[in-house]
Amino acid sequence: MSTIWRVLTRRGFVAPQPQKRPKSSFVRFEAFQPNERWQADLTHWSLAGGADVEILNIVDDHSRLLVASEARPTTKAADVVASFHRGFAAHGFPASVLTDNAAVFTAAPRGGGRCAIEIELDALGIALRHSSPYHPQTCGKVERFHQTLKKWLAKQPRTRSLEELQGQLDWFCDYYNTIRPHRALGRRTPARAFAARPPAAPALPGLVVPAHYRVRRDRIDSSGKLTLRYNSRLHHIGLGRRHAGVRVLVLVADLDVRILTQEGELLRQLMLDPARDYQPQGS
Repeated sequence: MSTIWRVLTRRGFVAPQPQKRPKSSFVRFEAFQPNERWQADLTHWSLAGGADVEILNIVDDHSRLLVASEARPTTKAADVVASFHRGFAAHGFPASVLTDNAAVFTAAPRGGGRCAIEIELDALGIALRHSSPYHPQTCGKVERFHQTLKKWLAKQPRTRSLEELQGQLDWFCDYYNTIRPHRALGRRTPARAFAARPPAAPALPGLVVPAHYRVRRDRIDSSGKLTLRYNSRLHHIGLGRRHAGVRVLVLVADLDVRILTQEGELLRQLMLDPARDYQPQGS
C-alpha cells in the first residue's frame, strides 16, 4: 500500500492535507507528582441480563493509580461527588482534576452555571479542567485504563447484578494498584509509583482542608428533616416538608454540612450548632 501511495503522490493524484498533524508532532504530557492531576471519565458495561451500567473511573495522571472504579445504573452529579470524596479519603486531595465535558462534570456547554463537582472542587481549591470537545486524547490515561479494565472484565464470568460487578471492580482495583506491573511505569506498580514522590496538594492560598470528612446517603423524612450524629449526639436538620422523601447526599466537613440532591442541587448548607438538637431552616 505504501508503494502505491508513493506512486500516486509522484503523479499528482494525492492532494496534500497539511491540516493533518503527524503523530510525531503530538507532545505526551505527564504530571510530575502524584496527586498533581487526576483524570476521570465514565464508560459503559453490560450485565449478564443485558442491562447497561456506567462505570466511573478516576486515575492519577502521574502514577496511573486507580483512585476509584464504581459502577451504577446511571451516574448522577451527586454520585461523582461521593466517588471523589472516597478518593480523597484514601489518597488525599489532588491539585487538579481533568475530565471531558459530560453533564456530570461540567454545566458550561448546557447553558452555563456549575454542576455539583465543579462547586465541590472549587470549594476545596482544586482546579478543574476539561478537554476540548471530541478530543478524547486529552484524557488519554483514563481512556486507556477503560480498555485495560474491559479486557479484564471480558475474561471474567459475566455478572448478573450491580453488586457482583462492583465486587469484581474492587478486586481488580487492588490487583491493578498493588500487584500488576505497569509498562508505562518501568514495570513498577501504580501504588509503588504513587509512593515514590511526595504528592501535590491544592494550591489555593490560605486553604485549610478539614481533616474530618464524612459522606453518606440518606432520605429526608416525612416531616422534612434529616438526622445527623456529631460527637455522639443526634442533631435534626430542617429542610422543609416540600423535600420529604427526597434522596440526598450529605457532605460533612467537621461542622460544615452540605446536603445535595442526587442531581447535584444544593438544598442546604449550614454550620452545625453542636449545642442545639434541632437546626432550623434559616439558622
